[in-house]
Amino acid sequence: MCQLAVQNSDWIRVDPWECYQDTWQTTCSVLEHHRDLMKRVTGCILSNVNTPSMTPVIGQPRNETSQPIYQNNNAPSKPTAAKILGKVGESLSRICCVRPPVERFTFVDENANLGTVMRYEEIELRILLLCGSDLLESFCIPGLWNEADMEVIVGDFGIVVVPRDAADTDRIMNHSSILRKYKNNIMVVKDDINHPMSVVSSTKSRLALQHGDGHVVDYLSQPVIDYILKSQLYINASG
Repeated sequence: MCQLAVQNSDWIRVDPWECYQDTWQTTCSVLEHHRDLMKRVTGCILSNVNTPSMTPVIGQPRNETSQPIYQNNNAPSKPTAAKILGKVGESLSRICCVRPPVERFTFVDENANLGTVMRYEEIELRILLLCGSDLLESFCIPGLWNEADMEVIVGDFGIVVVPRDAADTDRIMNHSSILRKYKNNIMVVKDDINHPMSVVSSTKSRLALQHGDGHVVDYLSQPVIDYILKSQLYINASG
């Protein structure tokens, strides 16, 4: 379903690594996998959240101009999942992809092991955990998360939080000593009146499917809906 959801995207990819593991993987280990993968495959410099961002770089094919995600008109369009993910992407591209304030140069990635020497332009990348405020709040439950993992997740990587139903993220962060300690590493996606970020929710998607709610098209793309219906997923036994 994840593959179907992003099949038409030119900036989102799905890594099945976690699903292929024989044992359950912690969030921390998944983040570390992506960090190591990006370093190995792209040869880019991987920085932590404490590295200051400079000039933002938008992921955009060459010679193509970006299209506005929302049209400038009086009648607001529906907050579809694609539009909202695009809005998140605009923010993340400014956070995660920056060029250092130096002259461009290339360097050799000695770990590429691709048979020939690979050269890359130096681009600084960050790996962050994207989650809803409900997951962030689970950091406050004693014993639920390994504290060493929390230190790595918030301290080394950082978190991008999508608010859930006007959740008070400041209150959540102040309720945990680790979240308070690394508060500057937690970025909250600003909500929009006409396009609330809280509609991006797997729970709401499942409930909409179970209740036959037509608003499911606002949460999921049509290929995903078709797959769910064909496979009879998330449907109540009563029909």
